[in-house]
Amino acid sequence: MGRLFGTDGVRGRANADLTPELALSVAVAAAHTLAEQGLGRPPVAVVGRDPRASGEMLEAAVVAGLASAGATVIRLGVLPTPGVAYLTGEVQADLGVMISASHWVTTTVRLVALAPDVEVWVPTLITCSWVKIVLDATLPAVETVAMTLM
Repeated sequence: MGRLFGTDGVRGRANADLTPELALSVAVAAAHTLAEQGLGRPPVAVVGRDPRASGEMLEAAVVAGLASAGATVIRLGVLPTPGVAYLTGEVQADLGVMISASHWVTTTVRLVALAPDVEVWVPTLITCSWVKIVLDATLPAVETVAMTLM
């Protein structure tokens, strides 16, 4: 497994490093993290993707993870990242997720957490929850360390 976390999310080779199972797990973690913020309602997330072959597979996993953890999900389909970022705020979603990696080879893909406005806390909290999922899956003894990131 290569390096999974970059500056703005989780990335890897589609269906190798970034599997549907991992995408489902990080989506569940994102929904739970948002629910813990005291919204007073189920979190709302929008999900967009680029047209890569792996996009539909990972989109299905992300949508299933978010919905199974209680989030209301709006599928945007194929859209550029700025469009997903814009619509995250426009529909007052709590989170936007972009499945893309347009500047990398076609076998690489990433999941990016987008905030509804310029605040950084949503992507930071979500990415920390994603790190925790990976650490828990690979190194169960580091749960305490992962929690200090949040």
